[in-house]
Formats: sequence, C-alpha cells, structure tokens
Amino acid sequence: MLADLKSLNPDFSRRGFVGTALAATGFALAAGPARAEAIITDSRGLETADVLIPARDRSLPAYAARPAGGTGPFPTVMVVQEIFGVHEHIRDICRRLAKQGYLAVAPELYVRQGNPAGIPDIATLLKTIVAKVPDEQVLADLDAVAAWAAKSAGGDPRRLSITGFCWGGRIVWLYAAHNPALKAGVAWYGRLTGEPSETAPRHPLDVAAELKAPVLGLYGGADQGIPLDGVEKMRAALAQSKAKADIVVYDGAPHAFHADYRPSYRADPARDGWNRMLAWLKTHGAG
Repeated sequence: MLADLKSLNPDFSRRGFVGTALAATGFALAAGPARAEAIITDSRGLETADVLIPARDRSLPAYAARPAGGTGPFPTVMVVQEIFGVHEHIRDICRRLAKQGYLAVAPELYVRQGNPAGIPDIATLLKTIVAKVPDEQVLADLDAVAAWAAKSAGGDPRRLSITGFCWGGRIVWLYAAHNPALKAGVAWYGRLTGEPSETAPRHPLDVAAELKAPVLGLYGGADQGIPLDGVEKMRAALAQSKAKADIVVYDGAPHAFHADYRPSYRADPARDGWNRMLAWLKTHGAG
C-alpha cells in the first residue's frame, strides 16, 4: 500500500512549509496577466501535494501529482519549470500527466537563489535569480528528485523521464547527457546555444554527442529568442553523433506556444506537441 503523497512529509507544519516553498497557487507576476481561457485541470482521481525532497544541502520544495488509488510503481516524469518557477501552469501540467498515469514531480530549482513569484518583470527575474542558478546545482537536484520519486513516492526508476519548458527545455537536453538511467526527455522551446558562463559552462549544442537518452525537441518557427539557424545547428550535431533525438518545428509558432495562460499560446501546435510527447515517452519505455 502506497503512502498518500500528503503524508510523505509528516514533520513539517503547513505554516512551516509555506515559509520554505517558493511558489503558491496562481500564475507568476512576471508572466503578465493570465488569459481567461487558461486550461485548468482538476484533481479528481489524483493525489496531489506540496512535498519536500531531500537534496545535498537542503530540502527542495516541489509539487507532485499521481493517480489516486494505484499501487504503483508509476512511470515518473520530472517537470522542469519555465523561468517563472513552479507556478500554476507547471502544477497544471503535473496534473495533466498524472491523469495519463504518471507520477509527475516539479521541483523548485531556484530555491537557493530566490523567490520568482513576486518579481514583476522578466528582465529583473533573469538578472536577480535565473542568471545565478548553476547548471551543476540543477542537475544534482534533479538526481535527488529521481531518487526520492523511486524511494518514497511510488515512482518506477526503470521508467524515468523528464520534460521542461523554456528555461526547463534547455535543462532537459543537459540532463539527458547527464543521467544514464533516464529513459526519455522532451524539451519544449529550450535554448540550444549560448556563450559559456560560470553558471552555464555548456549548452545543449555542446552535449549533443553525449545524450544518454532519446530527446524530442519541440520548437516554434517564429521564436524570436531561439533562431532557426541554432535549431538547424542542433539538428546537424545530433545527426553527426547519431543520437536518438528528433526536433519538430511548428511553422509560425512563437516562443511559449504551449503556455495556455499567455498570449503566445497556439492551440494546434500545443496539442500536437503534447500528443507527440506522450507518444515519445511510451515509445522509449518511459510510459
């Protein structure tokens, strides 16, 4: 019998958790006003909870969702946040995946650097928090999430996958080159190239030959932040390395075309990308 998700952290009070967690329900302020048509997925048939996950130097706040009443183990998908953190859209994605039979876990990967929830604009968020988050820290935290999911939350370590959006899309490529236990990854419009820095010494293009799991990349043809020439460079690097990967580009779609709470949302590419993601995970043994 699996422990209920809400009982996995019996030693903290709700008040104490709120002081530790960064995200609350609602959308990130820097993302702008949410569309009235934003998709809202209910929790019927699910177990959902805010949880704390032991990591190297602290506990990571996270949001987790899985099917209710199941015995597990469940295929596990780690959901990596946009630059805005684990706000309501990312939580909703966890619930959507749980309704497909997954244990979905979205960790707060900025927890050491700051709280993105109340920052009013993207430029400030990038400067004050995002630029200070080391890739090495993120990869280690995701390892901790994978271990916790298998040990404590009914996850199946043999069916481990990862998906991420925007900032998290870049992390998907890096994590697929990092963890040999990963079965599959799906990167939504994650940056592929860039100048090396102290916190981000390498980018997806640099690790294309090192992928340890198949990755599906989903990109917008009209993305102003990820030029198509960078996408083509990544395609060429993947082909040269014979990596198990595929990149789909949606003509005319902007950045964040899956973000149904933002004006950038495009229903057809978002729906097609979602279906491709589910098929990719199952095809590669992660579903």
